[in-house]
Amino acid sequence: MTFFLQGLTLGLAYVAPIGMQNLFVINAALNSTRRRALLTACIVIFFDISLSLACFFGVGRLLQLFPALQLVILGIGSLIVLYIGLCLIRSRQETAAELKPLSVRKTISEACIVTWFNPQAILDGTMLLGAFQVTLSWAEFSPFISGVMLASFLWFTGLTLVISCFRSRFSARILRGINIVCGTVIIGYGIQLLLHFGQMIGLV
Repeated sequence: MTFFLQGLTLGLAYVAPIGMQNLFVINAALNSTRRRALLTACIVIFFDISLSLACFFGVGRLLQLFPALQLVILGIGSLIVLYIGLCLIRSRQETAAELKPLSVRKTISEACIVTWFNPQAILDGTMLLGAFQVTLSWAEFSPFISGVMLASFLWFTGLTLVISCFRSRFSARILRGINIVCGTVIIGYGIQLLLHFGQMIGLV
């Protein structure tokens, strides 16, 4: 139980800070029906858990062995992140009656992008979970990583439910403003990633 609780608390500390995934889930909760927002949260949880498992079991080592893979993720990911941010800023805020949620296919692709094409998430996860992994025995792996996975589920479903419950209190103008803020933050992430990519290939 001790290692399960350690995984749970560490997992919450890992997913709680505002980042691409949280912004994606928040935007879905504000601009979709509760049912679709929960579906989006479940899709994000799937990719977040898959990333956590990969980081815990050594994706960092893979990136060290194949530096070109990191460049591909960084280069393509930064451009796609910028595109998502621009689309969010340019989107027209619809009323509840007009809402047309993203298709499941597009939701899956965008959730994958904000998780697996975010080098910062990969590096942070590798340093946090990978570093903790070396302190555990094989018998302790299962309860610890189970706690991490539960943290992902609790955080993203809880965030979705809280935001969707209070969504009706936001006017279309406020929701539009939130879209602009979220889009601007996402573009900031994209620019930061693109600059880091330029530094790695010697352009900056």
